[in-house]
Amino acid sequence: MITTLRILPFLLLICAMFYYPQEVLKSASAGLSLWANYLLPALFPFFVVSDLLMKQGFVHVLGVLLEPLMRPLFRLPGKASFVLAMTHTSGIPIGAILTCKMRKEGAITRIEGERLLAFTCNPSPGFMFGALASGMLSNPALGIIIAGSIYLSNFIVGLLFRFYGQDPNPGFKHDFSFRRAWRELRLVQKENKKPTGKMLADAVHESVSTILLVGGFIVFFSVITHLMSILRINAYLAQGVTLISGGLLSTLGANALVQGLIESTIGCKATISAFSSLNSQVGMLTFILGWGGISVLAQVASFTASTDLRLLPFVLGRVLHSFLALIISQILLLFSEIPAMSLPISLTGETRNWLLSLRWSAFYFIGTIFLLMVIGLIGCAWRKAKR
Repeated sequence: MITTLRILPFLLLICAMFYYPQEVLKSASAGLSLWANYLLPALFPFFVVSDLLMKQGFVHVLGVLLEPLMRPLFRLPGKASFVLAMTHTSGIPIGAILTCKMRKEGAITRIEGERLLAFTCNPSPGFMFGALASGMLSNPALGIIIAGSIYLSNFIVGLLFRFYGQDPNPGFKHDFSFRRAWRELRLVQKENKKPTGKMLADAVHESVSTILLVGGFIVFFSVITHLMSILRINAYLAQGVTLISGGLLSTLGANALVQGLIESTIGCKATISAFSSLNSQVGMLTFILGWGGISVLAQVASFTASTDLRLLPFVLGRVLHSFLALIISQILLLFSEIPAMSLPISLTGETRNWLLSLRWSAFYFIGTIFLLMVIGLIGCAWRKAKR
């Protein structure tokens, strides 16, 4: 019986694909276009660079310099700061990829990996400022509200998850030390005797495999979401959501939410059309982005499958993130004056604006690392002054 139930959804999916071949082709092309025009150029360079930085010992440098900050705040090793910075730089799913790599290398424990995975999943700044705020909403000022809600709520999730699990060796042992960080860097580079060309080739090979996997998930869930709309499954689910919400969500709003719970980008586009109020639009957008979508859950599950990391903490983190982002967005809107702007940016052109994504991503990476190091220095100075 259980075996039959597992096969049944896939049989129904195949039947639907054969019955609506043109619709499948159309939705697959849309998903492929999204991947090729936005995600491929925005994520692939950072996949390669992050792999090279890890192999060259940059993560070990951050591990030494930021251990005094990451341990008290998140109960994580200083090396986890690299994952945190890269997540804020290039967004989903690089946080899961780097966390799984660190777990395989033994740089973090299973509890630390699950703790880190729970709050290193958010959209890229390029998507929030470029594609979403400037493109879909035609108001760049809203990018500050959306990104602020996502990042602040993610930080709160990280603070809450510091209470998750028990560490075998609680506390931290080292203070901020440039000398020890330099020694760690030299040691890693001596141990890694591969030529630069070989390391680059390996990084490109692994990054190509990863970006193709991400693209496959996007195309697949684009097809599923479109077929669910054609078969009116989304409509039935939306009616159920409307009933559960007590009429607070209209049918269109509930349908946008259902689409967003499956695939965030599609849900964001549907949200803009479904809600007329700015507060409702921003609130639903941040909720959807905080959740990430079942598509993201599937991607993360594919990466964690090769490790001993469990997926439940990640799911709980996504639920917390979505509700916190919704609440914080309404608070920020309450105390913000958003100028009314309308930009001539089409939805078809937004995904091609990947240079904007790279610029914002580079800015956020440098800014995040700098901010973490400054806070770490202040924390060390304060502890020494207390002694």
